[in-house]
Amino acid sequence: MNVVITGASKGIGKASATGFAAMGANLFLCARNEVDLYNTVAGLQLEYPVSTINAQPADMSKKDAVQKFGQWVLSKASTIDVLVNNAGQFMPGSINDEADGLLEQMMEINVYSAYHLTRTLLPTMMAAKKGHIFNLCSIASLQAYPNGGSYSISKFALAGFSKNLREELKSYNIKVTAVYPGAVMTASWGDFDNRKQRIMEADDIAAMIIAATKLTVQAVVEDIIIRPQLGDL
Repeated sequence: MNVVITGASKGIGKASATGFAAMGANLFLCARNEVDLYNTVAGLQLEYPVSTINAQPADMSKKDAVQKFGQWVLSKASTIDVLVNNAGQFMPGSINDEADGLLEQMMEINVYSAYHLTRTLLPTMMAAKKGHIFNLCSIASLQAYPNGGSYSISKFALAGFSKNLREELKSYNIKVTAVYPGAVMTASWGDFDNRKQRIMEADDIAAMIIAATKLTVQAVVEDIIIRPQLGDL
C-alpha cells in the first residue's frame, strides 16, 4: 500500500504515518521542517522496519514545492492508494482586524496545498481506478466561531473542495473523505494542559482515517466528524 501524507512530522500527520507504518505501508511523507521530518522517519523506521519510509521536505504553501513533491512521489510509486492532505496552519483572527495577507496565507497552506497535490497525483490514481483521498478539514469548516477569521474561511473552502472532488471521482472508484476534527492536542494548542483529557489526541483522528480505508470497495465514509466527548471548547 502506497500512502502519501503531508504535514507528517507531528500531530495528526505523524499519528497517521505511525498507524499506516504499523500496517507495513510504503510511506511518502513531507513536512516543512527538515529536522523534524527526518527525526520522524528515523523513529518510524526503527519501530516498524517492515514499512518503507520515504520523505522529502516541502513547504506546502508554495505551489511549485507542492508540485515538485508530487512528482517526486510519482517517480517512486506506480500507484497511490491513500493520500492524506493534512498540511495546514491555524492562525486566529477576526476579519475586521486580522493582519493583512492572512487570508492568502491560510488559503495557500490549508486549501491550495491539497488542491495542487491532488491534481498532481490524480492522473495516476484515475488511470488505476482506485485510491482514497482524505482532506483534513475542521469543525471550523462547518460552524463559524469567534476569532476564526481567515482560518475558518479556508477550512470552509477545503470542505467545498472535498465535496466537489467526491462527485467527480465516483466513477473512477476513488474514494474521498472529509475529516472534521474538533479540538485535538496538537502544536496549535501550544502548552494546553490536557491531563484531564479535555480534548482529543491525534491518535484518535488517525484511527478513524485508517478505519475508513478498510471498508469494502463499494463503501465510502464521506465525512468524519469527531469532537471531544465534553464538546467543543
